Amino acid sequence: MPSVAAGEWDVVLFGSLDAGAATFVSAGAKVAPGGATRDGFVLLAGVGAGQRHERGVCACARLPAVSSLSRSTALGAAVVGYQWFHDWGVAALFVGPEGSVEVLSGSAGSLALPPRWGLRLHGEIWARPSDETLLQATVILGSSREDAWGRLAWGYRLWDAYLGPEASLYADRTAYRKWNFGLHATDFALGRFGLRASAGVQFETDQRPSPYLALAVWTTL
Repeated sequence: MPSVAAGEWDVVLFGSLDAGAATFVSAGAKVAPGGATRDGFVLLAGVGAGQRHERGVCACARLPAVSSLSRSTALGAAVVGYQWFHDWGVAALFVGPEGSVEVLSGSAGSLALPPRWGLRLHGEIWARPSDETLLQATVILGSSREDAWGRLAWGYRLWDAYLGPEASLYADRTAYRKWNFGLHATDFALGRFGLRASAGVQFETDQRPSPYLALAVWTTL
């Protein structure tokens, strides 16, 4: 996330909401013992929950039938890593444990899947190629759900925020895919909070294109 005021044991609280045909909400904290704007070790912990609709095959009858399912997911992770500051921006790499639980719901009832545990790898870059531009990239890989998420965004400084295009992709072991293409406004302030707002079109496996809205917010303690 964009840089904040430096200090010993800086703590940044953050949350996000992705609202669309597939919805996900998360919250967490970033703890930087050496200061949030200095090279050093960082602890990142968060929890999240989401829901999406899928098409599944039900073999409960004589002939298998395609039915509509709802998959609800809750997950959490605590990763530790290191951040490097340069003249052009900051890069960070994290690794640590994660866990998730899922519930499938359909016309035949609900089924809670066993909890899954694994390892998460998280990398991100916040680069400023020039005084007026921002390039941001994030990649998260998790073994508990065998999933991957990535986001790439570019912005130009206008009206106290970086405005520009964004694209993201999510994929997991179920062969589900979700692509988001839209526009974002990043690093604008509302009181003591920093924000990012996005809007665009969401494409999902076996679903029609639909609009999405996203909001991320952060603040320092």
